[in-house]
Amino acid sequence: MNAAEQANNVEVASKIASVVNLFKAQFPDIRVDLKPWMNDPDTREWVDPDSIDIGFHFPGRSRLMQSRSILIQIRFYQDPLEGYRRAIGVEAAGYDHTGQQWKVSTVDKWSFEGTTQPKPESAARLKSFCRQVLDLFNQTH
Repeated sequence: MNAAEQANNVEVASKIASVVNLFKAQFPDIRVDLKPWMNDPDTREWVDPDSIDIGFHFPGRSRLMQSRSILIQIRFYQDPLEGYRRAIGVEAAGYDHTGQQWKVSTVDKWSFEGTTQPKPESAARLKSFCRQVLDLFNQTH
């Protein structure tokens, strides 16, 4: 679900802002899109209500990330008995004008799949970002 729609209280809005800052720390030249999904019935059918989705766009195609845009999806699990919500994974996918180039998921093996892949140093920065996001949402107060 679009990050802008999930920012329904101060705590979540603050964490979304922190996610943006964490990404910008790794990739300073990006532009943020808190509403990466269109608001049409076909798109709404595929949107996960238990996720926070943020789009990041480079000024052009990034040679290091092998993409023009990156979609980040932070997935959550809401425990119905305990009432807590925790981040269970981060999924990222890189896109350019020809479509999806690569994807990586922290739920699985943390390995990149696709027709192209980010350069190793950029892949390591993205994985570091994912670890920081999981820590941010799963820290106990």
